[in-house]
Amino acid sequence: MLHYAYMATPVGMLTIAEEDGFITNIAFGQRTFDGILGENALICKAKAQLEEYFAGTRKDFDLPLDMKGTDFQKRVWSALTTVPYGRTASYKDIAQKVDSPKGFRAVGMANNRNPVVIVVPCHRIVGADGSMTGYAGGIEAKEFLLELEKKNI
Repeated sequence: MLHYAYMATPVGMLTIAEEDGFITNIAFGQRTFDGILGENALICKAKAQLEEYFAGTRKDFDLPLDMKGTDFQKRVWSALTTVPYGRTASYKDIAQKVDSPKGFRAVGMANNRNPVVIVVPCHRIVGADGSMTGYAGGIEAKEFLLELEKKNI
């Protein structure tokens, strides 16, 4: 059975969903899922880790994830987790990591469909020239997250 709950953060409301012992979604805004609205132990653990992240005391997450997507999307999401805290990489960098050197647009689309924001750090991906590019939570949220990480390295 899927459970989900909401969490207020410095970058707005997040919805956290858990199913069968795995976090399946952390999304911006208040989403509604076909399941039970309410916290359970794993959602509480995710909230605690996110609170530590926003406090600047957590750099890595330790949560079981079950991210639904294509094989390519899963490779991209896995590559995102290799970008160190407080650092950035370009879409081109990620495309090269997933053996698709000309696939930076496809990487962008996979990045956009990341179901577990912040924990899988799609906010660390920027344009080739270092420019801020689209982000599900908005550019201001992306800039906030990057600044938070840079000041806590």
